[in-house]
Amino acid sequence: MAGSGSKSNQPVHPAALEGFSTQAPAYSRGRPDYPPALSAWLTQGLGLCAGKSAVDLGAGTGKFTPLLAQTGAHVIAIEPVEAMRLQLLRALPGIAAVAATAQSLPLAGASVDAVVCAQAFHWFANRPALQEIARVLRPGGKLGLVWNVRDESVDWVAAISAIIAPYGGDTPRFHSGEWRRLFPNELFSPLQESVLGYQHRGSAQAVILERVLSVSFIGALPERERAQVAAKLEALIASHPQLKDRPVIAFPYLTRAYCSTRCSTRYSTAMPCEPEPVGNGEPIAVSAPVI
Repeated sequence: MAGSGSKSNQPVHPAALEGFSTQAPAYSRGRPDYPPALSAWLTQGLGLCAGKSAVDLGAGTGKFTPLLAQTGAHVIAIEPVEAMRLQLLRALPGIAAVAATAQSLPLAGASVDAVVCAQAFHWFANRPALQEIARVLRPGGKLGLVWNVRDESVDWVAAISAIIAPYGGDTPRFHSGEWRRLFPNELFSPLQESVLGYQHRGSAQAVILERVLSVSFIGALPERERAQVAAKLEALIASHPQLKDRPVIAFPYLTRAYCSTRCSTRYSTAMPCEPEPVGNGEPIAVSAPVI
């Protein structure tokens, strides 16, 4: 999900609008889910449970939404790209899905307990969006930021990233780190990070080809260039010993989850989040505050 400016009728980022509009089905098929252990992070770190309310901001096709719903909290999904939102509504007809941007949320002030952005915050990492998130959160409410990040310590994963990188341009991305510049601030406490390992299992078509073709700036490429990217990926799959002729591939990810608390005063006097250790058994790491 992406937004710019301070009004809901202003356009989403062009790469998100075009890439996600044309590749929404591939996004739904090819994007990884999230580690089940994140459920503990949502309940213990973000305090979600029955009787609480949570916004899935930049909900996309609803990949993260079921984990939020499993906490028992009332979930409102917000997604401005129509093709993505329609995928969500088909998959999760019981979830309220609203067309809006992060800078203009159709919610009353101090009305929700948590706002969670999964694979999304980098699209609207600006001061107006952060102020709007703070507006709708109750004092002491939680902001959760989650990304599935390719584990580039594996050589064939690094090779995939090398194929993708030349097309990125100035598209907002987690990897740029620009989104971190907003924290800490007078609205939110310093970020607390948890890192979990996760494997997306499936065919090469699903976990590599469809996953890469669902990347916003790849999906927005002209057809000829998308075909060139696909050909490079197919060549890698056909030649790498860990990929060649494998019916099932385990694509390694690091799921990075960040938590911050909405302050009633300046962040220095706020109680920071302290997520309990979670993971596929144990977390890879639970860091000190991210400054």
